[in-house]
Amino acid sequence: MPSFGRSMREHWPLDPQITYLNHGTVGVTPRRVMAKQQALREELERQPAAFLLRELTGDSPAPWRPGPTRMREAAAAMAAFVGVRGEDFVFTPNVTHAINAVLRSVPFQPGDEILITDLVYGAIAHGARNRAREFGGSVKVVEMPLPSTPGAARDAIVAAVGPRTKVAIVEHVASESSQLLPLREIAAALRVRGVMVLADGAHVPGALALDITSLGVDWYTANLHKWAHAPRSCGFLWAPSERQAGLHPTTISWGWDRGLAPEFDWVGTVDPTAYLVAPEGVRLLREWGFAAARDYMHGLAWEGGQLLAKKWGTKVGVPEEMIGTMVTVPLPERAGSERADAVRLRLELLLEEKIEIQMHPFRGRLWARVSAQVYNDLSEVERFGDAVLHKIKPPNR
Repeated sequence: MPSFGRSMREHWPLDPQITYLNHGTVGVTPRRVMAKQQALREELERQPAAFLLRELTGDSPAPWRPGPTRMREAAAAMAAFVGVRGEDFVFTPNVTHAINAVLRSVPFQPGDEILITDLVYGAIAHGARNRAREFGGSVKVVEMPLPSTPGAARDAIVAAVGPRTKVAIVEHVASESSQLLPLREIAAALRVRGVMVLADGAHVPGALALDITSLGVDWYTANLHKWAHAPRSCGFLWAPSERQAGLHPTTISWGWDRGLAPEFDWVGTVDPTAYLVAPEGVRLLREWGFAAARDYMHGLAWEGGQLLAKKWGTKVGVPEEMIGTMVTVPLPERAGSERADAVRLRLELLLEEKIEIQMHPFRGRLWARVSAQVYNDLSEVERFGDAVLHKIKPPNR
């Protein structure tokens, strides 16, 4: 069992000069997973036609490799990790691809409504609005409570349901705000009202224990290249058998109308190695002690959030049960309130203090999101907090 903290940096190729508190944005691939992927790429290039056309999806026979195809073998391993059947699990480049695929599969009628929250990831909001424009419907945005509790979050979403609400896109862990929403309770309440739930779990696999079938959602999408240590770009879509009819990837290719796995497993000549080595990231997590890693990251996120809030004179705004492995804290008001303020301060922190952090405007002020990975420790969070105070100190001081 490793000792978590700065010593874990040896497992990642991160620049040692940078205090990296931004794992959640695009992930970081561990060295061992990178090496496994490179070995697989070299194997692919030795016999590319055999690898891609025969072994990958089985469209052509590969008598020298009995058993499941490479893609289905990897899918089965990752499906087991998140608590679903392999036949209901397909890889996608990321959550955005998966959600767009689902939205295009739903038989909306003119006037139907897609429900999203104001915590939604921006690209997902664009996808929802684009789809609504196509079918002549609308997108309704729920203003989520802040400060919040699990019950208040659930009630806000349920109260926003209208007579034409057909699908709700619900974050399991919201991207910018870091809030862990009570997805199971939300889904149960929406199901009673006849609303289908499309779950965005971009920040869940590898950060939380995940059993998708227990959540009661209609579709679940997630990224594996963030907290599950897969190479980017690597995500997945889960769709139970009753939701697979008419479900197609955003790129229609040779598997068209042949079922979920044939359609999504082969969408043209792309590099599939990120998908195929995803199980290596899970093996690494388990070797480190998955439960212990989760506890460490959660504890660091919560303690770090309280430290920053005290240092800045602000409040986290949600209870500990709504924090996973990230925490989002409001900056002092003098830090600014516009996107330009966030861009400027982030760049100053990177160039002058060697600190990489996510920062964004929300409801009239700036917020910072700290990602707590096993290679981080509390001293890095404290250093970040002090650097912010130095950057935004009043002009007369």
